[in-house]
Amino acid sequence: MKLNDHVAIVTGAGSGIGAAISAALAQSEKEEKEPTQESDKVIPQTYFPARIAALILVTCCTGFTSQSLRGQGTDQTHPNFVFILTDDQGWTGLSVPMDKNRPDSKSDYYQSPSIARLAAQAHGYALHFIDGRPAFDVRIHGKVTRLSSPARVDGTMTLDASLTREKMTLSVNGGEPISIDSPGLIPVQPMDSLSIEFDERSPAGDHDSPNRFNGKILKHSVDAIAVTTKTAQDGKPFQSELVTQWGAKVTADNAWTEYPRPQMKRGKWVNLNGMWEYSITPQNAGKAGKWDGEILVPFAIEAPLSGVGRLLEPNEALWYRRNFNLQQKPKGRLLLHFEAVDYRSEVWVNGKEVGGHVGGNLPFSFDITEHVKAGKNTIALKVVDRTSADDSFQLRGKQKLVNRGIFYTRVSGIWQSVWLEPVPENYIKSLKVDTKMNGEIRLAPFLVGKGKLRTEAWLDGRKVAEGSMVVKVDQPKLWSPDSPTLYQLKVFMQDESGQELDRVESYAGIREVGKAKDKDGHWRFTLNGKTIFHWGPLDQGWWPDGLLTPPSEDAMLFEINFLKQAGFNMIRKHIKVEPRLYYYHCDRLGMLVWQDQVSGGPNPKWYRLDPTKNKKHSTPEPGDLIDAEWPDADHEQWMAELKGMIDHLYNHPSIVMWVPFNEAWGQHRTMEVGEWIMNYDPSRSINIASGGNFAPVGDIADMHSYPHPVFPFHMNEYEDYIKVVGEFGGHGWKVDGHEWDPKKKNFIYGGMPKTIDEYAERYAESIRLLGELKTQGISGGVYTQTTDVEGEINGLMTYDRKVIKIPAKDLARLHQVLFSATDQ
Repeated sequence: MKLNDHVAIVTGAGSGIGAAISAALAQSEKEEKEPTQESDKVIPQTYFPARIAALILVTCCTGFTSQSLRGQGTDQTHPNFVFILTDDQGWTGLSVPMDKNRPDSKSDYYQSPSIARLAAQAHGYALHFIDGRPAFDVRIHGKVTRLSSPARVDGTMTLDASLTREKMTLSVNGGEPISIDSPGLIPVQPMDSLSIEFDERSPAGDHDSPNRFNGKILKHSVDAIAVTTKTAQDGKPFQSELVTQWGAKVTADNAWTEYPRPQMKRGKWVNLNGMWEYSITPQNAGKAGKWDGEILVPFAIEAPLSGVGRLLEPNEALWYRRNFNLQQKPKGRLLLHFEAVDYRSEVWVNGKEVGGHVGGNLPFSFDITEHVKAGKNTIALKVVDRTSADDSFQLRGKQKLVNRGIFYTRVSGIWQSVWLEPVPENYIKSLKVDTKMNGEIRLAPFLVGKGKLRTEAWLDGRKVAEGSMVVKVDQPKLWSPDSPTLYQLKVFMQDESGQELDRVESYAGIREVGKAKDKDGHWRFTLNGKTIFHWGPLDQGWWPDGLLTPPSEDAMLFEINFLKQAGFNMIRKHIKVEPRLYYYHCDRLGMLVWQDQVSGGPNPKWYRLDPTKNKKHSTPEPGDLIDAEWPDADHEQWMAELKGMIDHLYNHPSIVMWVPFNEAWGQHRTMEVGEWIMNYDPSRSINIASGGNFAPVGDIADMHSYPHPVFPFHMNEYEDYIKVVGEFGGHGWKVDGHEWDPKKKNFIYGGMPKTIDEYAERYAESIRLLGELKTQGISGGVYTQTTDVEGEINGLMTYDRKVIKIPAKDLARLHQVLFSATDQ
């Protein structure tokens, strides 16, 4: 390659090729054989001095600690130029040649947004040449860091460049590498789009290079565009005008004052929600810096209700501090509880470290008795949250550094209640409750110290049974959506003489989950031995004012009541673990729950159940992997969080299904995971992979289909499974004045209807089709979704919960087609 003939710039981002390589190579072959239609977008006319190769990625994943590029070129008599992108996880990306005779060529993989307009948000890297000198560029948030060779090079060459957290390096033809300090790894996200733009530059400035094409220089770039509304350039998330009626009433004095643990209730506790001090430092700081102000706990720092509204970056740490007073040193033990902190935490009391926790969705606690004193005490907390950054194995759910489409604003730090609990020296730490239809309630306690249990079961203010770790209720009233009977439990820990050491209040719903074949041979869900059709919405649990944190208990209760009145008997809790009170109200009101595991980590290729619906998600052939590769340590952390979720929610009768994987997000070791869950909790159904990638384990085959529901009944591999349509619908309707960001592109399925009546007709048609599918063997359906969420406007109500698009009574009438006399 003659360096004075042209400049080639290729930038990309991320790791994990997914479908991109095969798709890109297929497109390359197509372009070699077929002429391409002229683009419908205006692209400046440019002349290619030689065939240029570009790496094109449609999706990418994070998780690397280094990145490298290699460029190889020859002179014009051998018109090819190859870029190879690799990373430390063994991923290798090839190049796609472009024909110099078709400068305006365009394919599905080519987009042409203005790179100049988006320069401040562009991320990428480049190998190119400036006045004959090879150069390696890294662009982060529009700022370019450049490493240039001091010497001019001519002829055939190979360039090798690498990027780590510490160094940028560049080597020419295998020579001694040169290096400078790294600006950091590129913060791209899974599913980031990449764009290509052709441009003409005069021989001046950065792209100055003499050539024989009248000074016209080819700029060929592939940028990962981090496009969002009012984003992190100023460190603040987008500030929406939306606020819920409950959020408008939140103050430091009334923020989540409810007792947070209804299944292990004690009379004495201290609520630590309210105003805390906060500080933001570099991630590796050993102590907090200057305290930046106050934050309202339990709302995440990004949430408007926190009073801060500041994005926490992956290379930062968030510190908290608050004081509490004790009249005297505890006589028993003092426990410090955090209901949820995202993601990695370290805790100090009075300057002494009391412990740490990894995981952003589950409660944890510490015995701080030995660290407190009479008078003033101080709690300090350090939080690191690397959402979607180079630590890609972190479970993050629907959070994303760049929120758009079906992914939402990141959440960092404390986002559920913090509280103190005094307990005796010997106490009940936890209870595991199992029930049988014959009225048997079994308790498996975790006791601190020596003691034994005495248990009483109460109903309607009357004691109906008594025992120890087994209580038998005569003629039990079974729990179901139509009759959500809860037995109150009083559990006492006693010493050998019968002296009470500790007591807690709990409850149990007596019910059994199962499956059975109907007269036509279709597998159906059962509850208490009776067939039941599962019908509910996909429920994200996001709020415009609190993000992951509901503004109040009443706000959660409003939603559950609305769904109950609308004729749903189930909720699919999507990629989120709610506060414990949420599940209590589902137990109390009679709402079945499908509980998803929070997702994260690298994804395998996504295969839906029906190959004809896969589009770019082609069908797995024998030997193709449905699992991503996960290192042992990251899998063990994933399993710890899965087991923690099951243990945490096990006692709730409303939860009837576990969903470990959704649409292949973070899917790995599928058979191993499914078999483990079946052995660990045989009392519930297992939906191993909602929407794909299906594996022959668990109970369910789950098809996702938008906008209307379908299922591939013709495929015999699903005959031995309960068949469901785990997502469909997504019909959208925009309500002016109730959009999260009126300037943001709305996300819906099926295009925007012209009128609210057309919207309602589309919904009714989906329900009619689901009713037909039920007669063919479908046993459950999930409609997307309860509310609008940020850029999504496909909810049954607006994001601020102020406008219900179809009244509950009308929805209930439409839903009657899904239920028969045998359904509960």
